[in-house]
Amino acid sequence: MIKEIRENPMYGYLLLLSIAITVGFQAWRTMFNNYAVDVVGINGFQNGVIQSVREIPGFLAMLVVYLLLIIKEHRLAALGTLVVGIGVAMTGLLPSFWGLILTTLIMSLGFHYFEAVNQSLTLQHFSLKQTPIVLGNIRSYGALTNIGVGLIIWQVSKQVELPYLFIGFGILVILMASFAFTRNPIRKEMPLQQKKMVFKRKYWLFYTLNFLSGARRQVFVVFVVFMLVDKYQFKIEGVALLFVINNVIHFFMAKLVARGINKFGERLILSIEYVSLILIFLAYAFVEDRTTLIALYIVNNIFFSASMAINTYFQKTGEKQDIAPSMAVGFTINHISAVVIPVIGGALWMLNYRIPFIAGAGVAALSLFFAQKVKIPK
Repeated sequence: MIKEIRENPMYGYLLLLSIAITVGFQAWRTMFNNYAVDVVGINGFQNGVIQSVREIPGFLAMLVVYLLLIIKEHRLAALGTLVVGIGVAMTGLLPSFWGLILTTLIMSLGFHYFEAVNQSLTLQHFSLKQTPIVLGNIRSYGALTNIGVGLIIWQVSKQVELPYLFIGFGILVILMASFAFTRNPIRKEMPLQQKKMVFKRKYWLFYTLNFLSGARRQVFVVFVVFMLVDKYQFKIEGVALLFVINNVIHFFMAKLVARGINKFGERLILSIEYVSLILIFLAYAFVEDRTTLIALYIVNNIFFSASMAINTYFQKTGEKQDIAPSMAVGFTINHISAVVIPVIGGALWMLNYRIPFIAGAGVAALSLFFAQKVKIPK
């Protein structure tokens, strides 16, 4: 199976673009909170506003179906990666609240449109058994890339100011995306995809799990590292090192989760993730020991790869011609909550920082309930 996967030209193509995207997004993610707090000087509410803006392109991901009328799906993936590089580079040039809003919007536009077609291309070009392995491998290589980015920032940030690091990483992503435009990984025998919106009642569970996943993810992405920087005075070197540790673990866990999906099924993998998140979010809210919080953040990342089970569930239950439009719709639904939660959470943070994490535990509990309805036909 591994040999067949590697011989598929789409595998190398998606791997290249995924690594490029990871370089840009991980660099942005690692440096953003310190850049925003120490250089720009934003507060918790402003951070929530910026993170909400970051999710607007995800909310509009369903429009990717119409873009596919004028550009091929794999070309759109490369274009999205190019836009990410532009957004990351521009972040270092506009150190202000409104500058962060603009550059975050640009970076996020490319990131979310890449992710929408990336998921679609993976489900289309690989078999039911191959898909979890491909997703696991790509996430593992992404983890290695994150480690490299984290180590570079950890070392170089002592000598180079953050704005220049944003510019450097952005240029690297632009170069990798430009190379991808010279490749053509499409096989002619692939089934044609619908070029219109697809909403079907039988996909209701896929839509629901995506919606709840977006809500949980935002609580984690927006507020956990911000808490460490704002409340516990984490420096950029500490954040970078934390990301390196997380990605060492993630490198191994992504492949194990992929095997777990093939062996035990989507329902069990998702259930384990959601039970763990309930406990972790509650701990974020009530534990105040710095070392324990760091450990919780690392444990939290162990279950990050489990979200791939939502897409493999669709691959096993949905219709082949619905993959591209349904991935776009699912991605959009995933970001409906993501657009509003950072702003609402940011306002609640100003009242009490614990509230967003308690809400995250509630969403994880609801996710656990719906995960029990996941059934794969024999």
